[in-house]
Amino acid sequence: MLNEGDPRSRCIRCNTCDGYPCLVNAKSDAHICAIEPALEYPNLTLLTDAFVSRLETSASGQEVTAVHVTRNGAEEKYAADIVAVSCGAINSAALLLRSANAKHPRGLANSSDTVGRHYMGHVNSVLLAVSKCPNPTVFQKTLGLNDFYFGSKEWEFPMGHISFVGKLDGVALSAGAPAIAPGFTLDLMAKHSLDFWLTSEDLPDPDNRVTLDRQGNIVLSYKPNNLEPHKRLQAKLQDLMKRQTKCDIHGHDCHQGLFARSLYLGERIPLAGVAHQNGTIRFGNDPKTSVLDANCRAHDVDNLYVVDGSFFVSSAAVNPALTIMANALRVGDHLLARMK
Repeated sequence: MLNEGDPRSRCIRCNTCDGYPCLVNAKSDAHICAIEPALEYPNLTLLTDAFVSRLETSASGQEVTAVHVTRNGAEEKYAADIVAVSCGAINSAALLLRSANAKHPRGLANSSDTVGRHYMGHVNSVLLAVSKCPNPTVFQKTLGLNDFYFGSKEWEFPMGHISFVGKLDGVALSAGAPAIAPGFTLDLMAKHSLDFWLTSEDLPDPDNRVTLDRQGNIVLSYKPNNLEPHKRLQAKLQDLMKRQTKCDIHGHDCHQGLFARSLYLGERIPLAGVAHQNGTIRFGNDPKTSVLDANCRAHDVDNLYVVDGSFFVSSAAVNPALTIMANALRVGDHLLARMK
């Protein structure tokens, strides 16, 4: 929430924007831009410390009749004409699987046996480049590059998206550094780094899935795929970073410039990095191969909607957040029309 023309702008231009909560409530995140404004309306109630354990259906299994919740250690039950699940692709799938009953033995709305399947989270990696000259930028993440999204002269297939990580600091670097690395070294390295985030599409594989073990714990099984385009994207970026003008201070050895860093430290994001999760409750026109219809309503349960990243049938090669938001607004219009 930065207003360049107003010295009283809520944003104070600090360097801990990406990946950190904002202590002056000036970050354009879901909490500030959606939840807080929505709570001003009298017809919305937000319950915290609440765990939805399962959804109960009528005897026919065709509508949800109760939402079972554990809140502050007490069991509660809620009912509504329409139930919208938005727990994120992993937890939404887990909730439907936990809600299995006689009419839905494989999990709620799972006649297609696709609930939890086709999990995608992107092929992501961070590429850190270091130069002799410092990189004093604060809002580094405002730039991105899609020149090779659909391929290049050397590779005719899509490779993905190149963007920047919010400026790294020594604390962030310590997560992937050896334990013996001194803090002042990491701080110095961060001051001289240009930090790239690379995203390539992973493909929907039915065996990449969310399941529950015998104790009801979530199990995420995932085998990476479509790795060659990501390797090509990394190689393309590294090649471009070598094509530089000379630094006035250090000469060509500094590699000063946007693609001018001579040290590459690439690291794939591990399975636990599920920020881009999508695809476990896919939508489609055929109830035999999808869980939701085009409006994200369950084929098998008339009053059940799933409105988060679960509905994706492919992951594309960019952060899914804006698509999730756009779809939620679209489904919201549909629900308003249904309730009239």
